[in-house]
Amino acid sequence: MRAPVPAVILLALAACSASGDEAEGEAAARGETIACATGGAAELAPVCTVERAVEDGALILIIHHEDGGFRRLAVQGDGSGVAAADGADPAQITVYDGEIAVTVAADRYILPATIAGRTGETAGDATP
Repeated sequence: MRAPVPAVILLALAACSASGDEAEGEAAARGETIACATGGAAELAPVCTVERAVEDGALILIIHHEDGGFRRLAVQGDGSGVAAADGADPAQITVYDGEIAVTVAADRYILPATIAGRTGETAGDATP
């Protein structure tokens, strides 16, 4: 029988550093760059950006795709990761050392995270 493994995930989305005032302004305007593969693309590439917002006291990550599309993810207050903030497709999370892979429909994202507990397992679907 499988038992859920408590894994506390703290998303570590800080502003990326850039050189020069102009580059810093551009990075701040577009958010942190993360690796993603959207629309079923096979390869991950660092072309998506993350914007942070607070809605009704909850942290929301807005991930902007290179083609202008976006996806909203709600950071879970219990430290379990993220969930899709809108749409019918649920977020699937795989926990790795120092990051989490999030899949929603045909879109995949790699988010930096600090993880307390086990690593290298799918959150909530690990054997003890």
